[in-house]
Formats: sequence, structure tokens, C-alpha cells
Amino acid sequence: MKGSDFMKIVREKTPLVHHITNYVTVNDCANVTICAGGSPVMSDEAKDIVDISRISSAVVLNMGTLNERTVESIIISGKVANENGIPVVFDPVGAGASAYRNEVADRVLREVKVDVIKGNAGEIGVLSGIGGEVRGVDSVSSNNEKLATEALAKKYNCVVAMTGKTDYVSDGERTITLKNGHDLMGCVSGTGCMVSSVVGCYVGANGVSVDSVAAAISTFSIAGEIAAETANGPGTFKVNLLDSLFNLTCEKFDEMRKVE
Repeated sequence: MKGSDFMKIVREKTPLVHHITNYVTVNDCANVTICAGGSPVMSDEAKDIVDISRISSAVVLNMGTLNERTVESIIISGKVANENGIPVVFDPVGAGASAYRNEVADRVLREVKVDVIKGNAGEIGVLSGIGGEVRGVDSVSSNNEKLATEALAKKYNCVVAMTGKTDYVSDGERTITLKNGHDLMGCVSGTGCMVSSVVGCYVGANGVSVDSVAAAISTFSIAGEIAAETANGPGTFKVNLLDSLFNLTCEKFDEMRKVE
């Protein structure tokens, strides 16, 4: 399959993507899910998420704004997804920034079978054990980004996506390098969370694989490049990003994609 074929299938199937995400970016994640071709549901209430998780095409678990109630909901939703064969995407936002975040990330990865881990260089470096540095929820550095991505994939037997200037997607055996994107993507809060939503759409519609995850990241990054062409700054870029993602064609995807 070509990368654009994954996008076509998402738009045909309109996967339902259940999110437990942070309150900084919840609306952005909902909108980007719609623009990518999916259907979002955003619920973190324990009494609600069992039924919601069961009927979803994918579950996206994001620990950006942690509290004890949502941590329990993350675990419940992940376990329900596991029981029903539904892909779980885990975004360990800020892992490495505090002892509590490290504790929560470790608990999620112990108690839930995660299918995809999507993080920045610092987060992936910390979780892999190879080393990384995180300030707040932002990556400062990682010692070896490609190696850390591959090591974490092997550690948890899953697909790992490390996003940054260069993106890496690996299942521990095969690694894809992606080089689309624009600097303005780092000037808007929540673009990392939005990527996880797009990944949820793609694995929900296409199944979990290095190729489906890589296609999701390429879709979002290419939309970012197109959005930057007419943006005057972060504000107009954010609006353009949603429009560009919504209007992206298979032909434009294949023309612009930079993949190794």
C-alpha cells in the first residue's frame, strides 16, 4: 500500500476514536480527528468510559494534565480496549519531567498492553532507558533518537513513534524515517497531542503497523508544511493546519512525502 492509501481508508471508514486527553488540547484533538477523517469522543468519566471504549475503533490515552481520577480512567479504558481487541495509543506527555509522571507512565505500560507509544525525543529517551531530557512537557534532548525508538519498541513489543525535526517509527525490527513538517508546528501548543489523535484515526481504520503509524505522522506533518505557506504566525498557522489536513489530497500526500 502507498502511504496515501491509509488516508483514503480512514476517510472511508470514519473511525471512532475515544480520547482521554488533557484539558489544554482536548478541543484541538477533537477537531483534528474530524479533519483527519475520524470521529472523536472525549470522555474521562469512569462510569462512562467502559461503554465508550468498547465501541471505539481506537483509544488514545494522553497524560498531559495528570490527576488521580483521570489516571484511573486511563487504566480502565486501556484494559477495556485490550479485552475487546481495540488498538491503544499512549502519549506519555512529560515523562521524565517529574517523579509522578514517571510513575504513571510506568503503571500504564505495566497494566495496559499498549499498541503504539507516541512521544517526543526526551520522552522516548527516558522511557527506553537510553536517556533523554524533558523540561515541563517539552523535549530538550535525547541521546540517540533512532536507537531509543527501536529500543522502546522492543521493550514493550509495540510500535513506537518519536516525533521531532526528524520522526522515527519502529516496531523494533523495522524503522521508518520521516522528514516532513515545519518549525511553526513547535510554536502552537498541542501539536504533539494532535498527532496522537491522527495516529488513533489511522490505526483504528487500518490496524496497527509501522506503515499505518508512519502514514498518520506524514499526513499531519505535510498538512503543517502546507499550512505554513500562508501563515503569518502561530495563530493563522493553527487555523490553516486544520484546513490543510481536511483538504489534503492523496496526490499531494504522495508528492510531498519525505520518507526513508
